[in-house]
Amino acid sequence: MTAAVAAMGMIAVLAGCGGGGDGSGEVTLRLVAADYGTGAANSSKKYWDGLVKGFEASHPGIKVDVSVRSWKNIDREVATMVKNGRAPDIAQISAYADYAKADKLYRADELVSIRTQANFLPRLTDAGSLARTQYGLPFVASTRLLFYNKTLFAEAGLSAPQTWDDIRDDAAVLEQRGVTYPFALPLGPEESQAETMMWLLGGGGGFVDDSGSYEFDSPENVRTFDWLRTNLVGKGLVGPVAPGDLDRGKAFAAFTRGEVGMLNGHPTLMREARKNGISVGMVPMPGIDGPGASPVGVADWIMGFKQNGHRVQLGKFFEYLFTDKNVIEFADQYGLLPVTGSASAAMEADAEHKPLRKFLAALPHAEFYPYGKTSWARTNESIRENIGKAVAPDQSPASVLGRIARDAAAAEVPRQ
Repeated sequence: MTAAVAAMGMIAVLAGCGGGGDGSGEVTLRLVAADYGTGAANSSKKYWDGLVKGFEASHPGIKVDVSVRSWKNIDREVATMVKNGRAPDIAQISAYADYAKADKLYRADELVSIRTQANFLPRLTDAGSLARTQYGLPFVASTRLLFYNKTLFAEAGLSAPQTWDDIRDDAAVLEQRGVTYPFALPLGPEESQAETMMWLLGGGGGFVDDSGSYEFDSPENVRTFDWLRTNLVGKGLVGPVAPGDLDRGKAFAAFTRGEVGMLNGHPTLMREARKNGISVGMVPMPGIDGPGASPVGVADWIMGFKQNGHRVQLGKFFEYLFTDKNVIEFADQYGLLPVTGSASAAMEADAEHKPLRKFLAALPHAEFYPYGKTSWARTNESIRENIGKAVAPDQSPASVLGRIARDAAAAEVPRQ
């Protein structure tokens, strides 16, 4: 009887470890991933093809079918897949909390070893957690700094800005000298949430208050956009394209052509600008009276869906994915930051990656989007669709921020 009970206990333990099966037999994992490239030449498909080839060679019986999608559509496409009962095994997208709340995702500790989970940078582990449980595995990260064209600044006799008034005054000088975009302010729908958060933090506000509640229409946030509307946009210092029509990619491309005096950027821009011979200066994003309190950090996530029950195979894939070699290879390819402590240390120690050290140093102190709020994905859509109007001549910052606040409050209400 004792032996039988012990045997049953062992079976239960093994079943718990296996999740959707014992890992035997051939399985094909379906992975949907975002494209970080700008075209066929540097598409993320090349990275995934190489990684999958190595994984399949060392893990007989597990195949991985990768579909790379545009960032503009992937979140919506994955949501549709899940809604239609066809969730991928793995999704590499920008938000996880909705799926975690609906119990559609495996927990991180169900997918990776304790050692691998502990290797994620603590700020990213926190950002990937819902109710203190991690579901989002950080795939890649970046921080933001204020970029300026050192050549244009030197020719104009300017030094790096430290305050918002410095930005305004420097932009005025650059505008007088014929610079196309004295300060590029991309508030178009591509990634305006990052630009918005940088300015709000510099103005003493942010997306959420100390209790974690949304505060889009706080007095501090309204004051920030009043300042932008009056001091940069109203004075004609943001270039020929209205901020609400200017996407990040177009602003970055203009910087690499030498047409921009200042803008907020991330590591990828630094590398592309230098390739094009632009002398780049970088400083912490200025605030009202000095450098902002916190840099903005952005992370993208990879997650395992429960629907197909391939937990064992998913675990093997994620353990392979988060080796230093693979983490560094992707980050290096796109000028982004690694998400693990060991990969970050290796990159920081490598002289080849010296230009990234300012960004790496900012990551442990960065303020991230409220990824752990199940309403974040829908709230983010509202920011991207509406925030450009907050600096338009015929609009009121208070009313636009109020609309985003109402959309955020509605997104907080659980869907029926």
